[in-house]
Amino acid sequence: MRITVFGAAGTAGSRIVTEALSRGHEVTAVVRDAARFTELHPDATHRTGDAGRPDHVAELAAGQDAVVNATRPAPGRESDHAAITAAMLTGLARTPGVRLLVIGGAGSLTVPGTEGTLAIDDPRYVPPAWRHIAEASNAQYDALRTATTDVDWTYLSPSALLEPGTRTGTFRLGGDELLVDAEGGSSLSMEDLAVALLDEAENPKHPRSRFTAGY
Repeated sequence: MRITVFGAAGTAGSRIVTEALSRGHEVTAVVRDAARFTELHPDATHRTGDAGRPDHVAELAAGQDAVVNATRPAPGRESDHAAITAAMLTGLARTPGVRLLVIGGAGSLTVPGTEGTLAIDDPRYVPPAWRHIAEASNAQYDALRTATTDVDWTYLSPSALLEPGTRTGTFRLGGDELLVDAEGGSSLSMEDLAVALLDEAENPKHPRSRFTAGY
């Protein structure tokens, strides 16, 4: 496959690039500043572009099979999350047939056993210090699910705790409910997040919908 990754120098984006390359895909790694090219995987094609500009998105999506949005807004600019998603949908509407895969947040997942409480409203999973980015991620998801575009998108909500770790390749998949372990914890490594995303890219099972992954 030919895959473009926006936010390719980030903690999640860099792992997605590495996972995609390890599977033999052709990857275009996109950052906003060429000074960050040194942070990118040497086997990827390095390009500059702004995910918030539809013209950049359309140009970098041309001829590709899928585009990944792994961007994360800078502190204080959380509202950019939904705006970037809207811009990507607008850009991809100009390149029919290119799928959009979005790395999102866990805040919009429901907590099991709570009769529908969202993770964002349960401090066990979204502490007050994380609420601002969780709210932005929820708005990001809303921008996708309410869009009237024909773009084929998939939104991947990770578990509540997403950190760099180990690629195990062993995890569970779910839909709209937070995945928790026997002790009530909810976690996933960024390496396994990349595995889940590339599995979906290669074998689409969630067109125009959301799924989650966790241990």
